[in-house]
Amino acid sequence: MSIEKVREYFVQYGLQDRIQEFPVSSATVELAAQALHCAPCRIAKTLSFLVGDRAVLIVAAGDAKIDNPKYKARFAAKAKMLTPDQAVALVGHAVGGVCPFAVNPGVEVYLDASLKRFETVFPACGSSNSAIELTIPELERCSRYAAWVDVCKGWEPAAN
Repeated sequence: MSIEKVREYFVQYGLQDRIQEFPVSSATVELAAQALHCAPCRIAKTLSFLVGDRAVLIVAAGDAKIDNPKYKARFAAKAKMLTPDQAVALVGHAVGGVCPFAVNPGVEVYLDASLKRFETVFPACGSSNSAIELTIPELERCSRYAAWVDVCKGWEPAAN
């Protein structure tokens, strides 16, 4: 089970006991926000794409949407989401529980700038009824991200 793989993964960071499991689905941003009693924008959704023959994950705020021109400029490819079967095979997690933790070798993780406005966010933990609250530095460390990217639209950065 994917959540058990993620729980074991978090042992190295001492965070395994912070994983929350819900009696209801948290498979979408809206359902996760309801389960966590938080604003949808604080859900750190993990979007899975195919770039060439490899899987790329982009973790973005719940209110952000992929901006196709920005995505193409960054990855030199059209944004093509993985099918549910591809997500399981290439990433190691099923759609609804895709997260940047305990992923298959070779999967690259990117964090979108839409997350930087929050102190903490809630990514999934490998199942359609789980999440963990992480600070941005914890998310950086635990996701083993390749880089920060700016490939989303539909959210507004915090005013300075």
